[in-house]
Amino acid sequence: MKVAVVGSRRYNNRKKIKEFIYMCIQEFGKDVTIISGGCRQGADYLAKKYALELGAQYEEYPPFHDVHNLYCVLPENCYGKEYNVRYFFVRNKQIAKACDRMAAFVQNGENSPGTLSTLKYAKQYNKRVMVID
Repeated sequence: MKVAVVGSRRYNNRKKIKEFIYMCIQEFGKDVTIISGGCRQGADYLAKKYALELGAQYEEYPPFHDVHNLYCVLPENCYGKEYNVRYFFVRNKQIAKACDRMAAFVQNGENSPGTLSTLKYAKQYNKRVMVID
């Protein structure tokens, strides 16, 4: 089971993300893979931190202008490109395609265009989604 954890760069409720990932591990066991977009702050950062800390498999889909790392699913030559804002939306679509389910973490009332974009793609691909504040 591949579960995408996405959300705002300002999301900082460590407990909710840790509990969610723990719950996924309890439900799906070693077959769960946590997917994120690899942002170095907010929900993506916490998803990576707790997936690895709790022993889940982890995959990352950073935008193409970021550097490749050992958690990237795509080949190294896809990364290190010149910055382009469009790469964020390509990444959002990749996450939505790759997952079976998606959890979006957004603080109450916060506008997070990237998270909304990822949720939109997930719904287009008929993925099960939940929004957690």
